[in-house]
Amino acid sequence: MSRTYKATGINLKGMPLGESDRLLTILTGEWGLIRVVAPGARKPKSKLGGRSGLFVVNELLIAQGRSLDKISQAETRASYPGLSRDLARLTASQYLAELVLCQALSEQPQEDLFVLLCAQLSCLESATGTAVLATLAQAAFELLTLAGIAPQVQACCMTQEPLVPDFQQPNWRVGFSLQAGGTVRLNASPEAPRSSLRSGVLSKHPSLRVAEVSDLGYEPNNQGVELASNFQLGAAELELLQQLAHSALSPGELLNAPKLLATAYPRSVWLAVERVLRQYAQYHFERPIRSATLVDTCFCLPSAS
Repeated sequence: MSRTYKATGINLKGMPLGESDRLLTILTGEWGLIRVVAPGARKPKSKLGGRSGLFVVNELLIAQGRSLDKISQAETRASYPGLSRDLARLTASQYLAELVLCQALSEQPQEDLFVLLCAQLSCLESATGTAVLATLAQAAFELLTLAGIAPQVQACCMTQEPLVPDFQQPNWRVGFSLQAGGTVRLNASPEAPRSSLRSGVLSKHPSLRVAEVSDLGYEPNNQGVELASNFQLGAAELELLQQLAHSALSPGELLNAPKLLATAYPRSVWLAVERVLRQYAQYHFERPIRSATLVDTCFCLPSAS
């Protein structure tokens, strides 16, 4: 007989397999990311039919197979029906599932990732209007933090000087560089030598080659040293990013923080922040977030993917 093992997991992806089976990609706390067969799940009266739906959390008994493991038993522990009742919420949840699939590991415990995703989906399920965007942005930043690649937004990545949003100047801007890993001053101090700027990036991102650091665009001129950034952020966008990065939130705090922040910033600011985090995640995970085009559609923003 095949060996069996137990796991509690959330369905992130499913596809038809054979005549009536379904192949599921599941995030579990115990074993990380697994791909298993739900036998007969596509049959009209199958007990696994509803349990194989997207974002359903099940306690599973799984039998090991030669090529693919199979679900022997499944008991539903949680689901998020509110996600499917609104296109924006459903799209945002699929967006988060893609981010999780980018960073989840197989054959390794992923309890923190599992708990964080469930908390984010609970928050998203009750969100409306701008709070959907707020929840998505907060969740994206939390996932990037858990993956160890969250952008630096409190200081310039090149000079390490703190950045303080200046609301007194309407045209105040700060740069954001995907390669450098976060925010950068558009006009660095002319006293800062090129070698120190290079070492600042290399110390934070040791995987970068010196040539890549040079390619970031620092060139001396009469006004100092300027960095060619991928984006420019206003004071409100920078302040919001700093708010999101201020501290890691517990699942309980996560349920309330986006709703409170959603009322503090207009939708346009949330859209700009989501756009930056999206491009940052795509750059560092080296794959597109396909659900992002639907986010653009839901919130009437021109496509950026």
